[in-house]
Amino acid sequence: METMTLLGEHGLSSAHAEMPLRAEEAHLMAMPTRLDEVTTIEQLLALPDDGCRHELLDGVHVVTPAPAYPHQRVLREFWHPLCVALTGHETLEVLSSPADIRLGPRRLVQPDLFVFRKKPGHRVREWREVGVPVLAIEFLSPTTAARDRGAKRRIYQRAGVAEYWIVDLDARLVERWRPREARPEVLDHELTWQARPDMPPCRIDLGRFFAQVMDAT
Repeated sequence: METMTLLGEHGLSSAHAEMPLRAEEAHLMAMPTRLDEVTTIEQLLALPDDGCRHELLDGVHVVTPAPAYPHQRVLREFWHPLCVALTGHETLEVLSSPADIRLGPRRLVQPDLFVFRKKPGHRVREWREVGVPVLAIEFLSPTTAARDRGAKRRIYQRAGVAEYWIVDLDARLVERWRPREARPEVLDHELTWQARPDMPPCRIDLGRFFAQVMDAT
């Protein structure tokens, strides 16, 4: 497989329809190749800190610049209800990237937001201890939509991420993917998530959320 370095930037618009695999591959192949190609997690982690987000998607090195302010504001508004829902449950934690989440020998991802399980009483000290998240969330931008819905979505599904949410601000909806599903559940009214059966569900009024966020940005 020829490896490529991709450069995109976080914005607040996206195309809603999923790109076919062939079109997505053509988009990847159209980008220039680095002279110092990165094809392993070890090479990726050895790169100097440049303020960008570096991921390895099935051996393809992908680079995304630091997100813009509106992206981070939207992320914060999504983060809050998740934090509230997980309050008092020490075995579950919600974090945002930068993070180095390993989902395979040639797969290292940095979800915008993610929830992972921790062993009771165990203090996580390295990213390699995080394992497979129970929830991963990506906020679409024009340059990341194809891989968020394509390569990245397939990686999350194969790894067994229980739920993967794609937040589309332009369409004002959330696509919810689960392992082995060929199509997402599309939500534009209310988003409900329950981390465990013994925990109260987290509910997000999507209509009100998108109206507040879009008006404020």
